[in-house]
Amino acid sequence: MAQLIKLQDYISRYELDTYRYPSQFVRLKKQQWEKWKESWEQGELLIHEEETGEMEEAEKKSLISKVGSLFKRRETNEEDEQVEMYLPPPEEDSEMDFEITEFPSSIDELKHLFLDQLFNFQLRWASSTLTEKSYVDKSYTSDERLMYFLKRFPDNIFLLYYPIFKFKNAPMEMDVILLTPTEIWCLTFLEEGDGAAYIGSRDRFWVKKWGDKDTKVLNPMIALNRMESVIYSIMKHAEVDLPIKKGIISRDGYVDYQAAPHNVHSIDKRSHGQWFEKMRASHSPIKNVQLKLAKGLLDFCQSTSFKRSGWQADYSPAAPQDEDRGS
Repeated sequence: MAQLIKLQDYISRYELDTYRYPSQFVRLKKQQWEKWKESWEQGELLIHEEETGEMEEAEKKSLISKVGSLFKRRETNEEDEQVEMYLPPPEEDSEMDFEITEFPSSIDELKHLFLDQLFNFQLRWASSTLTEKSYVDKSYTSDERLMYFLKRFPDNIFLLYYPIFKFKNAPMEMDVILLTPTEIWCLTFLEEGDGAAYIGSRDRFWVKKWGDKDTKVLNPMIALNRMESVIYSIMKHAEVDLPIKKGIISRDGYVDYQAAPHNVHSIDKRSHGQWFEKMRASHSPIKNVQLKLAKGLLDFCQSTSFKRSGWQADYSPAAPQDEDRGS
């Protein structure tokens, strides 16, 4: 399951600690799956209603307790040492401890149920921290393309799904970026009709042939070249270097682009299977250069969020107290 490190302009856990969360996700996913599988094999799998809200509340109380301890240390040793205000990392173990809500009849069905819950968990990580949340468009919970990446690609691939970059003081909307241990893929989709053929050129519009109709579609190279340019700039800033590849995905159609540059790949109905299996077959571990570039990309991404209800008012040391509001 590819790791969703950025979704549109939603705040992401990976922004907090890019070097820590990827390995934490892999570990927690493995632990949770082994627990599910063992319980299912022993016939001890229990059916529960999802308790996401309760888990988050418990996690929040744990965090508050830690912050409270920090303030006590500050009051006790204020003259002897300066303690920097920080928020301790969240308790991911309890947060991923979701429960099964249906009884599977086979191991394959168990896997599908597990991936469904893990998909929802990833959406939560990609749209919230313990203190902040973003408003999530409900369409993402059933987004077929997002599921395609998250459920079928391996853990060592990082996904930025239609992120918004703030570059040169202007927001720039991107398409799909896959960051693997050895390369970067800039991807855009041309899927506007089963069996459609897209005739590429260097013009602003390509020709879409579907049945006996010819229509125009925006040249996908415009979006791909924009992503490539931004990523090159960020790689230079982060002092890392990975090869960039560009792909036009048309799983239900055909792409004919004779003048395509060497790093542009037409991933259509004829070649998608081969490309897909090659991406899935990658077992290279997550690399430091991959993490460094991921952090560089996230540093330039725009995030829109709000404080979780009750956090600022109840627990922030800067929050005004009732007695301080004047008469």
